[in-house]
Amino acid sequence: MLRLLVVVLLLANLAFYAWTQGLLDNVIGVRAQGDREPDRLTRQVRPETIRVLPAASAVAIATTASETPPVCLEAGPYTPAQIGPAEGVLQTVLPAGSWASLKTESPGVWIVYMGKYPNREALQKKADELKRLKIGFEELRNVPPELADGLALGRYDNRAAADKALAEVTQRGVRTARVMPLSAPAVTHSLRVERADATLQARLAGLRAEALLGKGFTPCARP
Repeated sequence: MLRLLVVVLLLANLAFYAWTQGLLDNVIGVRAQGDREPDRLTRQVRPETIRVLPAASAVAIATTASETPPVCLEAGPYTPAQIGPAEGVLQTVLPAGSWASLKTESPGVWIVYMGKYPNREALQKKADELKRLKIGFEELRNVPPELADGLALGRYDNRAAADKALAEVTQRGVRTARVMPLSAPAVTHSLRVERADATLQARLAGLRAEALLGKGFTPCARP
């Protein structure tokens, strides 16, 4: 009987030692380390997207939480290739339904173009001729190199409208104008939190800028 008791005590001590080393966590369902560090650190979701606010900032947020009205915040624009990763970051810090992904489609821009002129004198001479014909124009700046040093007699959001405008100025005496694309159609995306209360504002403020590709949340351009 005494020998059996010794064996039982020995087995009990071995089992306790194995449990304290975490060897039985997946067997008995009770973790040796509990929900303490460093175990909890290993279960964090994308910790690199979070930055720690100074203590003063945290106190200020807690103090004003009840009196801060909801605001509309927006981040972007993102290209179609960028929006997926940015959405993935937001899903880790904001509850579902508190934010939305918006898509904006911008049409291409076509112009009735004259140029490119070899020098400033030639451009000015053509501008004077257009003034005498009472045809409106603009000198192109900050445009692709192939359109620089030229004049635009109008901007249009489709080729058909630009072709019609070209026909009209041709009838008025313009002979060297042609239709050219100024910019191609584009699709952009943005992330919007329509009603960001103090809690959501604090979470967004805690995101690292690089987590959202350098596009932090700012007040919405449109309410």
